Amino acid sequence: MEKFTKLQGIAAPMPLVNIDTDMIIPKVFLKSIQRTGFGKNLFDEMRFNRDGTEIEDFVLNKPQYRDAEILIAGDNFGCGSSREHAPWAIADFGIKCIVSTSFADIFFNNSFKNGILPIVLPQEQVDVLMADAEKGANARMTVDLEAQEITTSDGEVIAFDVDPFKKHCLLNGLDDISLTMEKSASIESFEAAAAQQRPWV
Repeated sequence: MEKFTKLQGIAAPMPLVNIDTDMIIPKVFLKSIQRTGFGKNLFDEMRFNRDGTEIEDFVLNKPQYRDAEILIAGDNFGCGSSREHAPWAIADFGIKCIVSTSFADIFFNNSFKNGILPIVLPQEQVDVLMADAEKGANARMTVDLEAQEITTSDGEVIAFDVDPFKKHCLLNGLDDISLTMEKSASIESFEAAAAQQRPWV
């Protein structure tokens, strides 16, 4: 997993509330347990017509937001089923940070495990960021995880809270497997001792 330290990028405004995981990645695409390859189907039913052509009005199809790495979203983002494919699709598309007033719990936790920083802020601060994102590609935001601050294109600084353990994992690029491997010496020592005590196992 890539380390997340400081991100400066384009923010796409998506004020729709209750964006659920089926909207993020429709169930028809859940045909793999690999983490990659889902980005092309992110928001598929909102991004594409049934003939495969793009829906021009959808925010991520607009030229100024095609390379967005930050999403400013409406309330209750990631609700619905608990599919981990949703953060996989978001990460594979290239979005590394989502800001909303609230997230579904499972999606929120899965995001951290997949290198995405979900940030919860009060509505008035989300409104500030939404307005800044609506300025387009020239309005780049900076998300500083170490300082726990978002800086708008106009220089306004908004502080955010993050769980210290989740922050540590993102800053160091640690997913569940990496966290386990940090204890590899202890695991090997335990297994060696167990093999001596129970050689028949």
